[in-house]
Amino acid sequence: MCGAIKGGPSLEGVDVTNQAVIQGVVLRGEQPVGNAYVRLLDRNGEFTAEVPTSATGQFRFFAAPGTWTLRTLAPRAEVVDSQVVAAKGSVADVAVAI
Repeated sequence: MCGAIKGGPSLEGVDVTNQAVIQGVVLRGEQPVGNAYVRLLDRNGEFTAEVPTSATGQFRFFAAPGTWTLRTLAPRAEVVDSQVVAAKGSVADVAVAI
């Protein structure tokens, strides 16, 4: 067991009622991938934001409601694109396998 928390970072102390949250974890097999990068692309494929994953492979974006693409870039891995829908008042929790 790797000890990684399932899903994205803890939401303790975060009021998501007025937010659209996209978060998750990047995994290689069952191991979290730290120091990968996750990009948030809008519905036209335009770059909006980028965050590095934590040591436990986790990431989070606060986004506008709508359909987004997460583009994950990690060492020794192919680029992975994942579609996700963000909605106000909810958390889209994504596991990205590389």
